[in-house]
Amino acid sequence: MSYKIVVDSCCELPEEFKKQDRFESVPLGLEVGDYQTMDDDNFNQAEFLERIAKCPTCPKSSCPSPERYMEAYKADVDNIYVVTLSSHLSGSYNSAVLGKNLYEEAYGKKNIHIVDSESASGGETQIALLAAELEEQGLPFEEIVERLEEYRSAMHTIFVLDNLETLRKNGRLSRVKALVATTLSIKPVLASDKGNIVQIGQGVGNKKALQKMVDIIMKEVTDLDKKRLIMTHCNCAERAAKVKEMLEERAKIKEIMILDTGGLSTMYANDGGIIIAV
Repeated sequence: MSYKIVVDSCCELPEEFKKQDRFESVPLGLEVGDYQTMDDDNFNQAEFLERIAKCPTCPKSSCPSPERYMEAYKADVDNIYVVTLSSHLSGSYNSAVLGKNLYEEAYGKKNIHIVDSESASGGETQIALLAAELEEQGLPFEEIVERLEEYRSAMHTIFVLDNLETLRKNGRLSRVKALVATTLSIKPVLASDKGNIVQIGQGVGNKKALQKMVDIIMKEVTDLDKKRLIMTHCNCAERAAKVKEMLEERAKIKEIMILDTGGLSTMYANDGGIIIAV
């Protein structure tokens, strides 16, 4: 069976997968003040972070159009799996669904399954890589769909950000949480609860917040020796390496994959953010 995996650009794909025809990333649009760009291979993280830091207004994003998703579905394959960021954070999922409807109206029915990751960044990556692994095992489409949905519902997405301003200004956090984090140097540990951002802990300063994040993972995630952990970071490779050390000191983990954030994840995580999906 031939297959294709379509993701929106909030999904951080490892470099080797970006070059493969079986993966396609559909870019979101990014806007900082009067500056506009696409979240694709031409994205310049350093320049973008600089623009965010200098701009008095909040950066914005725009989701791909249904027509753009429809184009991605025009592939000579049997099965297509689509992974989008949480429908509570973006219209990307709805566009992907509308794109499927447009495709089927024009070309007829096809095995296209769209997963609302209820996550972002590395959480999307986990689901996309799992879809590829299950396809390579030769499992039928219906079973893969079921297993992807089960995995999505059991996955943990936890993150610590240095700067919560973009999330706050875009209405993704309560003003109180962002204000406390800014004025008292209290760094909240945040997580995805069915796609909504919730606070599950906190620490005074970034180091203690990251330690709290590791504590939560050790407590809540079972069978780490059988799981892949994906950590994405925004311009803080040394911090990510330190968190990796903290994790490995506490447990044997099957695989830890560290990736840099793409455009949309950079916009929300901001400089210094760490996101873990497992």
